[in-house]
Amino acid sequence: MARTELTPGANSLLGELRGLIDAARQHVAQTVNATLTLLYWHVGQRIRREVLQDQRAEYGEEILPTLSAKLVPDYGKGFSARNLARMVQFAEVFPEEQLCPSGKPA
Repeated sequence: MARTELTPGANSLLGELRGLIDAARQHVAQTVNATLTLLYWHVGQRIRREVLQDQRAEYGEEILPTLSAKLVPDYGKGFSARNLARMVQFAEVFPEEQLCPSGKPA
């Protein structure tokens, strides 16, 4: 038969362990969000700079679906043509990495 009641000392330990676990989970979520934000900025910046040559070109209407078709099978629908266009737009709004709202630059 398993014990379900904890002593006061064990209750305190349990509370501290839960706090550690919750803090670690929150830190992981924040780190993941910051890393993904920078990834999306870098993807948008590369496409903007190297493919579109810092201009909104009709060529982008062709290249984004092509890039997406190559990325989606390996990385998922987060890299659809529409999302790639949003990444480019994100890089246009925040042209410098330090201004990217990720918490800190890479």
